[in-house]
Amino acid sequence: MRRVLWLLQFLVIFCLTLPVAVLPFRMSLKLGECLGDMLFLVWGSRRRIAIENLRGAVERRALLLSSPPEEIIRGHFRNLGKSFVEVVKIYYGLGRHIIGDVEIKGIEHFREACEKGAGVLVITGHCGNWELNALAFSEKITHFNVVARPIDNPYLNKVVERTRRKYGNSVIYKKGALKKVLSVLKQGGVVAILMDQSVVPAEGVAAEFLGRKDYTMKTPAVIAMKTGATVLPAFISRAGSGHRIEIGGPIRIDTGDDSEQAVYRNTVIFSRRVEEYIERNPAEWLWIHRRWKRFPSA
Repeated sequence: MRRVLWLLQFLVIFCLTLPVAVLPFRMSLKLGECLGDMLFLVWGSRRRIAIENLRGAVERRALLLSSPPEEIIRGHFRNLGKSFVEVVKIYYGLGRHIIGDVEIKGIEHFREACEKGAGVLVITGHCGNWELNALAFSEKITHFNVVARPIDNPYLNKVVERTRRKYGNSVIYKKGALKKVLSVLKQGGVVAILMDQSVVPAEGVAAEFLGRKDYTMKTPAVIAMKTGATVLPAFISRAGSGHRIEIGGPIRIDTGDDSEQAVYRNTVIFSRRVEEYIERNPAEWLWIHRRWKRFPSA
């Protein structure tokens, strides 16, 4: 019965997204903006979460805004809407120009990291159009491995996985991922991890993020310390009518004697790169996520 429901869900999504895919690109982006505006108005629960998250960061003086929080969050929903239609076009095979128009800065950092031969660990977050970040990176720079959670609907997951592989992504699913990640890096490969969401205590360290404590994923720090892989930040943001991926320079790893403290310090250093992105692009981070939910507020 569950598989029947999954199939029906897949068919409904197919019927709803096909018209979006075949629209002219400029028209589809406008549709994405309208969809974002509509979600901002009708998806009250997530709108309130997003505004509360953003206001909290401002009140803690962890973030300075040039516009009122409500306006920033409306822009955030518009980014989600535009990202949705861009990804739909790519998944239907009609969006190669979207990938082609992505500008990449800092590619020299990646090439220098590869020359070291110890593998490259790319840290990023739910920023901009993060799915496009992965697809454009693998299409334009090198094939790489992305750590992800499978979609519950197996029919949708198959489509997503096929598209990712088409553009050069190999997916490492989170269950049992550590062993596979270590193997890839040992062979000099490239692995990307999104590290900005809240995790359960066993998977993270209690550290401040935008001025408030919660559990931050420690996996990238653990992996970097075990393998000696070069760690590079890579984030995507909107640039005019296109996108720009910026690859930062290598992040120096703390290899102190106290491994737990070193993991904590490295996690904070990595997480700071996400904060810097949010400071520059406040409307393009995933504010609708309950980022601070597992640690008691002060």
